[in-house]
Amino acid sequence: MKAIVHTIYGSPDVLELKEVEKPTPTDNEVLIRVKAVSVNLSDWEGLLGKPLYARLSGLFSPGQTILGSDVAGVVEAVGSHVQRFKQGDEVFGDLVMFGGGFAEYVCAPEKILALKPASLTFEEAAAFPQGAVIALQGIRDKGQVQPGQKILINGAGGGAGTFAVQLAKMYGAEVTGVDNARKLDMLRSLGADHVIDYAQVDFTKNGQRYDFILDLVAHRSVFAYKRALNANGNCFMVGGSMATMLQVLLLGSRIGKAEGKKIGLLVVRSSPNDLLFMTGLYEARKIIPVIDRSFSLSEVPEALRYLGEGHAKGKIIITVEQNDNKSR
Repeated sequence: MKAIVHTIYGSPDVLELKEVEKPTPTDNEVLIRVKAVSVNLSDWEGLLGKPLYARLSGLFSPGQTILGSDVAGVVEAVGSHVQRFKQGDEVFGDLVMFGGGFAEYVCAPEKILALKPASLTFEEAAAFPQGAVIALQGIRDKGQVQPGQKILINGAGGGAGTFAVQLAKMYGAEVTGVDNARKLDMLRSLGADHVIDYAQVDFTKNGQRYDFILDLVAHRSVFAYKRALNANGNCFMVGGSMATMLQVLLLGSRIGKAEGKKIGLLVVRSSPNDLLFMTGLYEARKIIPVIDRSFSLSEVPEALRYLGEGHAKGKIIITVEQNDNKSR
């Protein structure tokens, strides 16, 4: 089968389209013929090997040589212990702990997958797993967002951010979205009440205060986040610099305690139930997946470069075809 492979950390130039051995499912796995897979910031970090936590699979060289986690496709074969799926089922899920999605076939544990709703195309389904679940667990679970609250989402124009903006509005919040200038009109179209170009304004220094901050690209100090929170406000972050992550782990639970402020990390759990909750909102016309553009499997390097340069509005989709030899 064909796959996009990298054996060293580096820029998209280190990626190669190669013929590799087709995987075989273990007892608790299914083999998926990949139809579509989306590109995530975690793929970009896994390619570069930065921040340091992106090297968990291999400190000096990547243990996951095939990136790609948000997969949608058709079950080709099942392991002997698999009970929920059969050959021919259309499935989707987040393989972030396993990788392998930038390929014609991938194996995945049964427990992390869900049946793809018939109303979604494979491309739409691939837009959901990682970003939608991050948004849901941030806005609904950690934020417990209520009507009238002031919510800020940093990195609002990306895959998770576009879902988070829509969820926060659905729960009745007053939403501020922060991203680069090219994405602000799109954020307004999703319902954001206020938008901030991060190149022009630092949201921690403009005098505004928020009840909840979800930071998807965190790099500020805990003192800056504390300054931007109302009394009893919370800030949770997923992704960002190692310096910020370590500071939050060491100081986050204490820095604003006297004022009831909480600053912490959002530890996202893979959840097929949460995934189906989010696709249910799509079927109910309450949210939409924002898809910027599609690339072919051979164009994964270009797709990752486009994401890494900060251009992507919402999700980038890789459409996978058998014997994909097309070029754009």
